[in-house]
Amino acid sequence: MFDWFVNTLRAYPEIAIFLSLALGYYFGSFTYKGLGLGAVTATLISAVIIGQLGITISPPLKATFFLMFLFAIGYGVGPQFVRGIAKDGVPQALFAAIVCVICLLAAYLGAVLAGYDVGSAVGLYAGSQTISASMGLATDAINRLGLPPDQTKTLLDAMPVAYAVTYIFGTVGSAIVLALVGPALLGIDLEAECKRYEQEHGGDKEVGGAGTAWHHYELRAYRIREDGRIVGKTAHAAEALLPEQRVFIERIRRGGKLLDATADTAIQAGDVVAVAGRREILVNVIGPAAEEVDDRELLAVPAEGVDVYVTSKDADGKTLAELAKMPSARGVFLRKIARGVTATSIPILPNTRINRGDILTIVGRTQDTTAATKALGVPDRQTDIADVAFIGAAIAIGALVGAFVFKIGSVPLTLSTSGGALISGLFFGWLRSVHPTFGRIPSSTVWFMNSVGLNIFIAVVGISSGPGFVAGLKQLGFSLFLWGIVVTTIPLILAMYIGKYVFRFHPAILFGCCSGARTTTAALGMINDRAKSPIPGLGYTVTYAVGNTLLTIWGMVLVMLLT
Repeated sequence: MFDWFVNTLRAYPEIAIFLSLALGYYFGSFTYKGLGLGAVTATLISAVIIGQLGITISPPLKATFFLMFLFAIGYGVGPQFVRGIAKDGVPQALFAAIVCVICLLAAYLGAVLAGYDVGSAVGLYAGSQTISASMGLATDAINRLGLPPDQTKTLLDAMPVAYAVTYIFGTVGSAIVLALVGPALLGIDLEAECKRYEQEHGGDKEVGGAGTAWHHYELRAYRIREDGRIVGKTAHAAEALLPEQRVFIERIRRGGKLLDATADTAIQAGDVVAVAGRREILVNVIGPAAEEVDDRELLAVPAEGVDVYVTSKDADGKTLAELAKMPSARGVFLRKIARGVTATSIPILPNTRINRGDILTIVGRTQDTTAATKALGVPDRQTDIADVAFIGAAIAIGALVGAFVFKIGSVPLTLSTSGGALISGLFFGWLRSVHPTFGRIPSSTVWFMNSVGLNIFIAVVGISSGPGFVAGLKQLGFSLFLWGIVVTTIPLILAMYIGKYVFRFHPAILFGCCSGARTTTAALGMINDRAKSPIPGLGYTVTYAVGNTLLTIWGMVLVMLLT
């Protein structure tokens, strides 16, 4: 039975790939306090074990899925990457670039001092910095070295060995250093600093303070007395009596008729008005001065929640407080801001700036959300259909550009097809954030291309290098794990000091910047838990976009430095 199983996998290697994915995603899903192997490492280990059976896989399969993965990465971070380089994210983008250079140098020096070959050095770098995508570009670079086939295979087989050994501390250690060691080392009370940040940016006011009305709201009905303050005023003028709040008159019952209120609707004595706003404002501010009534028909206001993909040039870079003053914002409340390929949740504060490419979840009357959506961008409608023609053309264009080889003297320079796909993703991802009339890729499809594309590549690498894994691990020994600790820790510690004393980032977002530059989402999760706040995420998106791009490219650069 076992012989039949082995022979079947050898005859149909695609089964081995899917088996590696199944085991990798299953075991990678287990976590302890937010930390675990993750799908990539678990898939690699599963593939290496299966690879002991001596399975041969066609090389083009690996390259195909890796190009798909790189394009998805670029497409997802494109808007933040371009914005970070070109606009007010420059300090964070520069910080991320410096941290990435330090990560590269640490891996280079560690490999040189330890005497590792190119394959082991790339694995050490990829695992310690948790950037598995770099192995793909490094593989291309090693294949172009012109070495004998057996020597090339030895280098490529050493890569996943070093990666698997160093990745565990690269993930767990990064989270511990940034969330636990870092604040103690710099004398920062992370929770207190996040509270101070919220206070400085208007997020911690007394009941009814500026900014709090951006959150969950209720709709309540009040009867207007004969001597009421708002009798004879327009709805807009009545709402302006509470200038620090976002309260809106949505509907009116007058003489048995129901009327939708606009900003110019005049309020009359005896009207019953439906007012939307934060619960504490309606109860504690309006409630004592008005007669609340239970009018279910009046309160049955057609409302909806809409995800809006921000594309407007006018909205780009504006704070929530500025957007709240726009006529189209009347009657609309903000529930959530998601940013970047990781869909990082951005805190909702008056001074929070909205960027192109953000996805805002807004709620309100249908006519109000429609007006707000038109002013901000386009509705991000749920759909299962991706623009596959666009995906294929964009990857093909990027790969063709990357395939060009330029020579400076006798030195050939090329982006490689992998680098071209990444840059194509960055460009077209940014272009869609500006002109969303083409290139629709649902977030679920981006996830599939990103996660499954990478893991199929990893599975092929693991299965192909499986026979040499055990021998390589015996050869490199425990010292590889120790070098992984060094190469992981030093850049993080330097990053924290550079961020605090050179760039002078606010302590509340400092560690978010560091985790973004190192693209370690596990660390951001632990940092947010320690801070008891999502504020650190404000420093994550731009640095993640830059870090994810540069750290991936460094795989190719490291090969060039060591040869």
